Amino acid sequence: MMLVESLRAIRRAQRGERTSFKKSGQHSWVHGLPLKIRFRSSKLYISAIQPLLIGMMVGVLAAIMGVGGGFIMVPAMIYVLRMPTNVVVGTSLFQIIFVAGLVTILHATENQTVDFVLAMLLLASGVVGAQFGAQAGRRLKAEQLRALLGIMVLGVALRLAVDLLIQPAELYSLTSMVTTSK
Repeated sequence: MMLVESLRAIRRAQRGERTSFKKSGQHSWVHGLPLKIRFRSSKLYISAIQPLLIGMMVGVLAAIMGVGGGFIMVPAMIYVLRMPTNVVVGTSLFQIIFVAGLVTILHATENQTVDFVLAMLLLASGVVGAQFGAQAGRRLKAEQLRALLGIMVLGVALRLAVDLLIQPAELYSLTSMVTTSK
């Protein structure tokens, strides 16, 4: 749905029409929630309940599944909170630093399930990749960023579907993790 919406927005932009999906004067029950706060960078005036619930959901996903939450957080901020896409990227990255940091510490101390050498290699290459991504993000329009995210989410979903439908080469395979020396 994100991909379809962003492709429509790209077509509207090419025709010179309005590309924002915000419609002024349109309100739902969400606008009646209490604890309203003005978020200046996002140009939002919404209830604090919405971002709290989205953040809690992302935190649970990060702790249980080891995902950063971006595939939930970014669409939720764009379509539920109606934040501008360019502000969503930075906000998502900033908040995930703390969520991922805490979850990493918990996994490292409680479960001993962190491969530090592999993590450092991924971290180093991730920092380099982030530089290229930041430059690309500055050049792309909001609807192009949404289309890219939609394509990535569809690619992951397709990969999961293929893994579920195609029979593996070995259905039952038991291997010993301990090697014996002779």
